Amino acid sequence: MQHPPTPPHPRKRTRRRTVGLLASAALGLGMAAAPSASGEATHPPPIAVVRAPAAPQHWDPLTDALWSFERGQVALTAPGTNPGGPRRPFEYAVVTKGPELSSLVLAAQVRIDEVVAVDNRDVVVIWNYQSPTRFYYAHLSQDNTIYPHNGIFVVDDADRRRIDDQWNGVDEGAPPAIDDTDWHDVRITYQATTGAIAVYVDDRRTPLMTATDTTFSGGRIGFGSFDNFGRARHVRAVGATASADTP
Repeated sequence: MQHPPTPPHPRKRTRRRTVGLLASAALGLGMAAAPSASGEATHPPPIAVVRAPAAPQHWDPLTDALWSFERGQVALTAPGTNPGGPRRPFEYAVVTKGPELSSLVLAAQVRIDEVVAVDNRDVVVIWNYQSPTRFYYAHLSQDNTIYPHNGIFVVDDADRRRIDDQWNGVDEGAPPAIDDTDWHDVRITYQATTGAIAVYVDDRRTPLMTATDTTFSGGRIGFGSFDNFGRARHVRAVGATASADTP
């Protein structure tokens, strides 16, 4: 008597479904084959999946002593200190495993551990990281009233520069991304050719923040905080390998 195959564990099935959804979204960013000048389809760029388990061998923090990796969580346990040089997030960890990506869809669950009474509390999600002074980041905060808070930024060998469409240039940006100490789903899409950036939080169907910038076309992903602390889990990205989109 033949027994039916054992169904996959529900958690594995959910992870596969998540990666499948990310891959579908990545293809929607224009990573599919495009017609050439002759009208024939060109080969699509290689698509890669970057998974970032909560283990120290997968992450490279600025300050090892400030981080813990346990219970499936990547935790920044205390605020970092200003590293000097261009103004940028004080402390973060970069994913070292897997290929560098250009166009991508990045997803994670994040939490701010700083108490809610600290109004400028934040975490940051990083992509297209090329060096300590060259990368993009989304600043997720409960304060949206000053230039450095709750926006999309580029660090390009100079002080971080705000690029999101929602900032009014004076005293208000997008609605606060996180105003509690709960876990929140974050998804970031980036199209390297057009520079289109969108940041989604929780179940929003429209992005909380948008921007357009083509400064970088390839790099790694990461997580951290400007000068507070928090944690992330289920960090993963799907996208075109950097060499595919890099001019």
